[in-house]
Amino acid sequence: MSQFDYDLFVIGGGSGGVRSARVAASLGKKVAIAEEYRFGGTCVIRGCVPKKLFVYASQFHEHFEDATGYGWTVGETRFDWPSLIAAKDREIARLEGLYRKGLDNAGVEILETRAELTGPHSVRLVKSGKQVTAERIVVAVGGAANPHASLPGHELCISSNEAFHLEQLPRSILIAGGGYIAVEFANIFHGLGVDTTLIYRGAEILSRFDHDMRRGLHEAMEAKGIRILCHDHIQKVTKSAAGNLDVDTINNGRLVVEQVMLALGRDPNTAGLGLEAAGVETNDRGAIVVDAYSRTNVPSIFALGDVTDRVQLTPVAIHEAMCFIETQYRNNPTSPDHDLIATAVFSQPEIGTVGLSEEAAAKKFEEIEVYRAQFRPMKATLSGRAEKMIMKLIVNAADRKVVGAHILGHDAGEMAQLLGITLKAGCTKDDFDRTMAVHPTAAEELVTMYAPSYRVRNGERI
Repeated sequence: MSQFDYDLFVIGGGSGGVRSARVAASLGKKVAIAEEYRFGGTCVIRGCVPKKLFVYASQFHEHFEDATGYGWTVGETRFDWPSLIAAKDREIARLEGLYRKGLDNAGVEILETRAELTGPHSVRLVKSGKQVTAERIVVAVGGAANPHASLPGHELCISSNEAFHLEQLPRSILIAGGGYIAVEFANIFHGLGVDTTLIYRGAEILSRFDHDMRRGLHEAMEAKGIRILCHDHIQKVTKSAAGNLDVDTINNGRLVVEQVMLALGRDPNTAGLGLEAAGVETNDRGAIVVDAYSRTNVPSIFALGDVTDRVQLTPVAIHEAMCFIETQYRNNPTSPDHDLIATAVFSQPEIGTVGLSEEAAAKKFEEIEVYRAQFRPMKATLSGRAEKMIMKLIVNAADRKVVGAHILGHDAGEMAQLLGITLKAGCTKDDFDRTMAVHPTAAEELVTMYAPSYRVRNGERI
């Protein structure tokens, strides 16, 4: 008989936590999972899923406009924010139910409470005060929006969490930040008819992406009517007598808007978790430090997903959970592979990318070939929309291996998933060249760019 109450105790009901709990239980382990809010985590409840639903909603005004060029007459249209919120809430409730059902079916004990570590093998259930023990503990509590508490007036602002539950759609909004969340919500709010401004202290939005993707999206957003203020940031936010928010900026004076959203990054959600009591090491950002197998410095405690601040993506947390299962319960030591992760920014237009940017590849390799195409997609020819797609392949000249692929345009995220397979398989530019095109598609450009647009040797374009 085990000396512990559980074989595995999981803190956090997000994608990584639920996957590790469910699979461990299916292998016959006695498992409990504790979650203080809702099961599904950031992605399902207040992240990727509701965000994508909002993206769809915000695109319809362009679809209505485009229909005219194809012979359709679209009658009067109007948008109802409360209807979108209600429909979104129903879908999120359905998905949360599926997460719970999966845990139930696997035999996982579900504990609706905050859980805090009290030692290497012990956890306190805050709601009841009860202490339980486990042979292994997984911490998968994710991250939380940085509130930017040093900003005067930050309490008047919202984060992406509150954006999903606003009682009414603001007439104007200022979004601070230049990453995924800021850019995606700027496009969402603009598409829903909100006067939208994005403010970012950097030189260009999406700092870690290929420069053509960044610049191309910036230009497309401004062409739609989104105001983008780079090299600037908020100094102070105050509420006016009229009920608006007065926002003092460094370089653009005072801006008056109905709503301010702070999208200034996310922090590991480790405050008050009891890590000190258990002796678990964290870094200067509060992230749990783990080795290649998601083990902390305490042998019985593991950490998965955003709380480790490795790669903040839902599929990565799930992958890390499966590697934990393989290593700990299937006697098959498996380290998570964080190389060549395909990703998408659901801006409008979308960005889909995998591998190295041109800038990163130029630093890594002696010589690279850059294949670049910019064109008007077929759908825009009859709609009359002035939009462009950009596609880039980055090739290491020494072995012809494709080391980066980047797309700006419709369905870029869908294409990036398939490109992820090709780059993961180590395909060369020659493999792309001998692949037959699917015509007429935008994606055929990926296999019909036969000559490099230019080369970069020792960091210099030639």
